[in-house]
Amino acid sequence: MNIDLSGRTALVTGASGELGRVIARTLARCGADVAVHYHANAGKAAEVATEITGMGRRALAVQADVSDRESVRAMGAAIDQALGAPDILVLNAVSKYTWTPVLEQPLEDFEDQFRSCVAQTVLLTQQFAPAMVSRGGGRIIGISSEAAVQCFSFHSAYSAGKRGMDGVLRCLAREVGPHGVTVNQVAPGWVVTDKDREAGKESHPGYESGVPLRRRGEDTDIAHAVAFLASEQARFITGAFLPVCGGNVMVGI
Repeated sequence: MNIDLSGRTALVTGASGELGRVIARTLARCGADVAVHYHANAGKAAEVATEITGMGRRALAVQADVSDRESVRAMGAAIDQALGAPDILVLNAVSKYTWTPVLEQPLEDFEDQFRSCVAQTVLLTQQFAPAMVSRGGGRIIGISSEAAVQCFSFHSAYSAGKRGMDGVLRCLAREVGPHGVTVNQVAPGWVVTDKDREAGKESHPGYESGVPLRRRGEDTDIAHAVAFLASEQARFITGAFLPVCGGNVMVGI
C-alpha cells in the first residue's frame, strides 16, 4: 500500500520546528505540495521549503502568528496565491514555556497555551475548512500529545491547552463530516528528533522503562501517522485520537 498525496496541497503549522519539518518533508515525499509555516525561524523554514522543491514539489515558506486572526488571514491569502487552498491542514505549532506546579504556574502561561492550541485550531479551521467543505473533502489533523492523557505534575497548562484543542476538533469532526472532511488527532509520545540525535541523547532509560515497546519513537513515526490520516486510505476515519507512543498511553473505550 502506497500513500499517494499527488495533487494535494498541505499546510503544516510550526513546520520549521523539530517535528513539523519532518511532517512537511514526509507529506512532500508522498507527493503533496506544502506550505511551510513558521513564526520566527525564517531561515529553517526556507531550508525546509528548498528541500521540498528539490523533491519536485511546490513549497512556500510563510510566516504567521497562528493565534492572531489577521495574521492567519494574511497567511491564507499568500498560500492561496502561491499554491491554492490547502486540502490538508496539520495543526502542529505550539508555544514553549516553563513548566511548574499548578500552584506556581502563572495564569499567563495558561492563556498562552490556550491561544497556542485552542485559538490556533479555531482560527486555522475557520480560515481553511470552508474551502474543503465547498470542494467536498479535506483532511484536518491536530498534533496533540500523550501528555493530554497523562496529566502529570507540571503539565497543567500544556495539558489544558491540548485537551481544549481535543474538544474543538471532536466537535468539528461532527460538523464537517457530512461534507467529506475528516478531522483527527495524532498524539506523539516523547520521540527522538534531530536535536536528540545531534546531542547523542536518543535513549532515556527512565522514560523507556514505562513504555510497552521499551523505546522512544522516532519523529518519522509521527509523520507516517499524519501521512496516513491525510491519505485516501483513511477516508472513513474521523474523530479519532491516535496515540503514537509505543503504548505508553492507551485510550479507553
